[in-house]
Amino acid sequence: MKKILFMLLIIYGFGLNAQKTDYDWKKMDPKQRKEVINSLSPEERKALLTKFRNNMVMDNLDIDPGDKDEFTDIYNEYLESQKQIKSQFNSNFNPDNLSDDEAKAKLQQSFEVGQKLLDNRKKYADKMQQVIPCQKVLKLFQTEGMMREKVNERKPHRDNAPRQR
Repeated sequence: MKKILFMLLIIYGFGLNAQKTDYDWKKMDPKQRKEVINSLSPEERKALLTKFRNNMVMDNLDIDPGDKDEFTDIYNEYLESQKQIKSQFNSNFNPDNLSDDEAKAKLQQSFEVGQKLLDNRKKYADKMQQVIPCQKVLKLFQTEGMMREKVNERKPHRDNAPRQR
């Protein structure tokens, strides 16, 4: 009897813990959201942000429920592939401290990585079109650009000088 009671208590505890992470984000004020997010482990935070990003993309593109899982897999694979390609270029350097040869090599490397990113984007655009229409793929890339701009707006710049392009 004690064992059964103990097992029920453990199961109930797991149930409460599972419910604890299922927050109603829309009803929370920004301060509460920040507190909850800061209390999460880095892995939980990453999973939560991935979930938010995927939900936002799915809602924005109005993906059919039957295609959501397949599209989400392709989309996450695409993002991971892009991230892996970007990691090949270290942008944390001061161009003024490079010799002419080093600067030329860095510039060439940036072109090569940019081309790999473009080629990867084309490859995954083809894969995505097997699941969603071309118009939605275009909309996805537009949304991706808008999200990137919003993130960059919120990032504090290293120095207050405007970036040169």
